[in-house]
Amino acid sequence: MHLIIEGRVQGVWFRESTRREAVSRRLFGWVRNRPDGKVEALIEGPADQVKNLVSWCQKGPPAARVAAVHEQQEKWQGEFTSFDIVF
Repeated sequence: MHLIIEGRVQGVWFRESTRREAVSRRLFGWVRNRPDGKVEALIEGPADQVKNLVSWCQKGPPAARVAAVHEQQEKWQGEFTSFDIVF
């Protein structure tokens, strides 16, 4: 699943919180800040756990104010072995 998250999502620990949530669900991929103020994530793993993380991203950590989450389903490539913050 490829996500673009809009709102007050930078400077509120969104990336680290997303990484922790993903690791706890045994998901793989990455999360990063975008220059336009949004957060982007690519998530791989079991469909039910991906869905749980997408739901979590709709709220995010306590200081975040999520305005929208744009989802794009992508084919599982199996290319990741961890979930990381990328820059």
